[in-house]
Amino acid sequence: MRAQIAALMVTVAGITAGLAAPASAATVTDETGAVACTAVANHPCVWQEKDGGGGVVGVAQVSAADPAHLTLVQVEVRTQRTWGGPWVTAASATTVQAGFAKAVTPRVVTSDLTIVCATGGPLLDVTQRVTTCTNPF
Repeated sequence: MRAQIAALMVTVAGITAGLAAPASAATVTDETGAVACTAVANHPCVWQEKDGGGGVVGVAQVSAADPAHLTLVQVEVRTQRTWGGPWVTAASATTVQAGFAKAVTPRVVTSDLTIVCATGGPLLDVTQRVTTCTNPF
């Protein structure tokens, strides 16, 4: 039950931070051209792409408020075998680049409950990094 509440709180925090953040500098699109989410400075934009075979790819990107500074983005595909059980990282990817960073996980094939979480922000200032997650699916 605590894991369910924690997952809900992480999701709500991500939505709240997205609503409270300043206007977007760029709109993010996936490979099909559909808008996945809006990029906000130092706030990761995270989404998942599913395929017909049960595979999931986690994608996240973040743009820096200052394009000259190094930006970190880490994305994880997490699975939960049983409802209320622990979330286990099945795949992850990390990118560090100046200004804008994007990370894509390897494809994870599972029938378990899945969530994609991303942490992003300035590389040298941990206090300004933000973590956000998708809803479990």
